[in-house]
This record gives sequence, structure tokens and C-alpha cells, in this order.
Amino acid sequence: MASLYEMKTNTLEGQEADLSAYEGKVSLVVNVASACGLTPQYSGLESMQRELSPRGFTVLGFPCNQFGAQEPGAPAEIREFCTSKFSVSFPLFEKVDVKGDNQHPVYQFLTADSDVPDWNFTKYLVGKDGQLIKRYTPTTAPDDATLLADIDEALKA
Repeated sequence: MASLYEMKTNTLEGQEADLSAYEGKVSLVVNVASACGLTPQYSGLESMQRELSPRGFTVLGFPCNQFGAQEPGAPAEIREFCTSKFSVSFPLFEKVDVKGDNQHPVYQFLTADSDVPDWNFTKYLVGKDGQLIKRYTPTTAPDDATLLADIDEALKA
């Protein structure tokens, strides 16, 4: 694949999702988990979604249970948690493996020229053209000045 936006995946509810719907937008792809010390980042990610989506930005969340088994829930449980605790409005996709033998194609693409996630809430900034711009560590908060500046620059491109 030449672009993230040429890929397909499934929504959290199991419906096919064509990532071409996000072509022309700047995306922050995040492997999320409901029972992690970093789970409060959902709040900041949702704030980003609400503040920056009018400018052509979106968060794309991929639940993952590979780190400390911190996303064990079924899709309906994950959706309920994200909605009730954090009012998440950004897209949530199927639970995936972000590394290893069963690595999801989205993460194969993202890690072709970058490191694989080393914990929950690793972030990948993707430009309007579907190309990876930069990887951010799990502890990079959604309100991190460098992350926000990089998003702003990508939105202006």
C-alpha cells in the first residue's frame, strides 16, 4: 500500500470501513486501551477531535490488548466505556494486534519506516496524503506542544 488511505479495516462494530474516507485529512492513529494508566488520554484525544476536526483533523482509535491485557473487553464494552467515560466521538476500529505475527495491515504500514508501538497510546501522525509524518511515544500527551505544532503544520500543508 502506498497510503494509509488506500486501506480498509473494520469498525469496532465489525462493519467494513474504507480509510479513503479520511483522505485529505490529517490523522492521529492511536492504539487505545480501557484499563491502562494512560487511559485518561482519551479525554485529551477527544478534545483534539472536537477542536481540530473542523480544520480537517481526526483521531483514529484502534483498541489493542497486547500490552498488559489492558483492553480485554468485547466491542460493545469498549464502545460503552469510551462513550460513557470520555464521550468519545472519534472513529474506533476493530481490536487489533499492533505488533507480532498477527500485526494488522494498518500497523504494518505505519511501522514499515517507524518503530512498532511499545505500549498503549503510541501515536502516529499521518498527513493528508496518507503518509506517516511522525511517531510519538505513549507518554506524549494529546496537549503536548510539539505534537500540536506538528499537527498544525500538517494541516497547513
